[in-house]
Amino acid sequence: MDKIKMNPIAELDGDEMTRVLWQMIKDELIEPFVELNTEYYDLGLPNRDATGDVVTTEAANAIKRLKVGVKCATITPNAQRVEEYSLHSMWPSPNGTIRAVLDGTVFRRPIPAAGIRPFVRTWKKPITIARHSYGDIYKATEYRVPGAGKAELLFTGSDGECSRQTIFDFTGPGVLQGSYNKDDSIYNFARSCFEYALSVGEDLWFSAKDTISKKYDHRFKDIFQELFDEHYRPLFEAKGLSYFYTLNDDAVARVVRSEGGFVWALKNYDGDLMSDMVASAFGSLAMMTSVLMSPDGCFEYEASHGTVTRHYYRYLRGETTSTNPVATIFAWSGALGKRGELDGNAPLVSFAGCLEEAVLDVIEGGTMTGDLAALYEGEAKSVSSAEFMAAVYEKLTELMSKN
Repeated sequence: MDKIKMNPIAELDGDEMTRVLWQMIKDELIEPFVELNTEYYDLGLPNRDATGDVVTTEAANAIKRLKVGVKCATITPNAQRVEEYSLHSMWPSPNGTIRAVLDGTVFRRPIPAAGIRPFVRTWKKPITIARHSYGDIYKATEYRVPGAGKAELLFTGSDGECSRQTIFDFTGPGVLQGSYNKDDSIYNFARSCFEYALSVGEDLWFSAKDTISKKYDHRFKDIFQELFDEHYRPLFEAKGLSYFYTLNDDAVARVVRSEGGFVWALKNYDGDLMSDMVASAFGSLAMMTSVLMSPDGCFEYEASHGTVTRHYYRYLRGETTSTNPVATIFAWSGALGKRGELDGNAPLVSFAGCLEEAVLDVIEGGTMTGDLAALYEGEAKSVSSAEFMAAVYEKLTELMSKN
């Protein structure tokens, strides 16, 4: 069988156990079938430290240039990681850096599989989390207040006019944080959410906390409503779809009582939290797709979970692990499928579809990693990561031979 040729995508390697799985996926599931063509960027923590994190910005710009990227999970270091890896600095979140460059919206959607029943028994359809990916605490400025003093919010306009408001009169040590967002980014976020909901034929919810954040969150609420009233209302009504805004706490209660099957739009950090909640409640953090879509038509696919540190330490001790690679496989299939779609490369699109089908066929046939075996409603065979990959390869070979 001739290997499928393709135009390049940006490949962003990562850390720990997901880095190990990343190489296995390439070696065992992609390169036997595809003449893989990538621009490689090592976003593993040691290389980010060695390059002063310049590699992360280079990778983000490569995605903008090539239009498609695929990213492995990476470490965002805290004080413990600085010591463990002997870092020169506590480098920022690579995802935060990339999202700031692309200024897009992250759409995260669970991967349903027959036999894996959600923990929330009313959920019958996937819930998509639409997460704003710009600003907020990911680009915030922080300050450790050393002692008594006045904290102020100061804005100096381009005309030299100043606005000053007291944040707090400190009588002792504390902490301070200033975050921001931009109207044009919020408009892009809202448009992306409306367009995505229309494309999948699902209702759109947006939730924030405008009763408390009367300027910041309220601006998000106003922009969503403005776009809906001026442009999207007739489009939604024509498809029998709805849009509404509600408070975060009310949205959580509604989500838990729902059947699923809608798009839930959230601000940056809110979306970070709720996507993990939705993924876990549907079965596993490793069973959720994630794609960052930018306003200028760039796409970055990634797994929505972390680097699986605990399994990595076991791997280093020579132990066999049963780490679920599904979300990472789907990151690759998503990127390859999008590359094929943009280029009119039908064989590459077909391969991406076969890869996803092979993964689901293996799971639904009762073979899976340990995290899913504990949830499977039937007789499950719990296997190692390597054994799972081998089963997917066998099924993929069968599917590809029919094309």
